[in-house]
Amino acid sequence: MALSLRRWRSARTATRWPGSMHAESTLAQLAWERRRKAAARWGWAGLLCGALVALVVFAPAAWLAHAVAAYSNDRLLLTDARGTVWNGSAVPVLTGGPGSRSATLLSGRTSWQIGLQGTAVQLRLQQNCCIRDEMVLLLRPGAGRLSVQLQPGRGPIGEWPAAWLAGLGAPWNTLQLSGLLRLSSNGLTLDNAAGRWRLNGQAELELVGIGSAMTPLERLGSYRLRLDGNAAQGPVFTLSTVEGVLQISGTGQWTGSQLRFRGEARAAPGAEGDLDNLLNFFGRRQGARSIISIG
Repeated sequence: MALSLRRWRSARTATRWPGSMHAESTLAQLAWERRRKAAARWGWAGLLCGALVALVVFAPAAWLAHAVAAYSNDRLLLTDARGTVWNGSAVPVLTGGPGSRSATLLSGRTSWQIGLQGTAVQLRLQQNCCIRDEMVLLLRPGAGRLSVQLQPGRGPIGEWPAAWLAGLGAPWNTLQLSGLLRLSSNGLTLDNAAGRWRLNGQAELELVGIGSAMTPLERLGSYRLRLDGNAAQGPVFTLSTVEGVLQISGTGQWTGSQLRFRGEARAAPGAEGDLDNLLNFFGRRQGARSIISIG
């Protein structure tokens, strides 16, 4: 009887063992399958993150060119853009905007470097023909606002040919200026909030050896445009003549999104006949004077 009981237990154990082995094998296979799927998910996530990082780091310079064109309403174009958004170069072109046939480019390429300085985005610009050393801008974006700060330079920041302005269309393409535009500043900050620009700081634009296709005279003179920014009252412009046969003076103010300027132009004694067409172009004549009114 005892022997029969032992045989029955042995037979029962023998009949259950294959099923237990099959169950354990199935569980192990399911666990392995879960681990494989989890590893695949992590692999795809890592691949996607790597692709996004590579996309940001190696974003083509053409993306920045498209952004500048859109923000300037196609008045400033960065053509033949090379490199990346963060370190690249292009040829700057001024145009009159969408549909305009006017366009002028600068000789040589403008290069840029974009990085971080504290909480600000730092933009460094270099251009062999026109920028002395480099121009540094700090951009601080925020919720519904943007601050752009021009860092002070040692002496003039840069010099650009006045003929470049003809690309902006009227009235510059009619004036066809020659000479140089020289920019200096001890620090300037532009703040945009809710679509309104406010300015703090000072800048000075010298118009050196200016000429125009509208007069037979090769040279009209040199002029100084001073900008004094004040956050409360708005920036004030002052235009004065340094020397020359065309004498211009006036003041203006930038209020919100509108420029207002009042001034006058007159010819030096003996140059009235040569400057008559140009004085008529500037504004309403009052004898020998031309009244300039903008805005």
